[in-house]
Amino acid sequence: MKLPKFILPVVVIIGVVLFQSLFIVQEINQAIVLQFGNPKRIIIEAGLKFKLPFIQNVVYLDKRVLNLDNPPEEVIASDQKRLIIDAITRFQIIDPLKFYISVGNERVARSRLSTIINSRIRGVLGTQDLATLLSTERAKQMAIIKNDVNEEAKSFGIKIIDVRIKRADLPPANSDAIYKRMQTERQREAKEFRAEGAEIAAKITSTADKDVTVLLANAKKQSEIMKGEGDGQRNKIFADAFGRDAQFFSFYRAMQSYEKALIGGETSVILSPDSEFFKFFGKSLPSKP
Repeated sequence: MKLPKFILPVVVIIGVVLFQSLFIVQEINQAIVLQFGNPKRIIIEAGLKFKLPFIQNVVYLDKRVLNLDNPPEEVIASDQKRLIIDAITRFQIIDPLKFYISVGNERVARSRLSTIINSRIRGVLGTQDLATLLSTERAKQMAIIKNDVNEEAKSFGIKIIDVRIKRADLPPANSDAIYKRMQTERQREAKEFRAEGAEIAAKITSTADKDVTVLLANAKKQSEIMKGEGDGQRNKIFADAFGRDAQFFSFYRAMQSYEKALIGGETSVILSPDSEFFKFFGKSLPSKP
């Protein structure tokens, strides 16, 4: 059976109409149905949806929490210290219709939000000193910034979830100056420590030298005393020996003199043979009765 010729064009037209009438909203999106540019319907739920073909079109908006990474902004604190603030913002589109009417698309919204956030960062952080911005008090300041930005973002159909500072740095010129000042301070402290160490070392050395001098003096004194006592004992022994046998003592002293004068050495001594020095030569001691 042969189909009429008009059936195929009708099927094609029906297919095109169905294709133009159906659209899918994904879980991450929300949609606005426009008719000649005017919003007609807001679709929040995901799924297969219908619209009038050819005269209506669909604009999709992200309904997830989005990140806005602001460019670094220089802030002058109340104490005239400069700081480079790198902040990040998390936001969400909660009113698609207001969002579409006020900003149109996400690119414009990000630009408008970035301007507002940078302005509020300068306004709020500029009233605080540098120490506050680098302390735990910074969280309170960021909460104030978040609330202020949220008030302005409501007119865009946007909710600000959070505003955080990722990084806060000093400008390069300030960083170099602070580094040099820290380096100078550490060098000054090192010099003080070395001077204190040298002073302590000098005191220890002086004390040790004094103790050595005292010890040597005491040892020398003790040795002189002991030497004197030894000489006294020796002299006493000699005196006792002389008292007991004067002739033997005289002979003993003569032998000591001979030993020192005649043994070794190159000194020449000329003496008379009948000198007192040689009185014991050729003689023998008389035997004791």
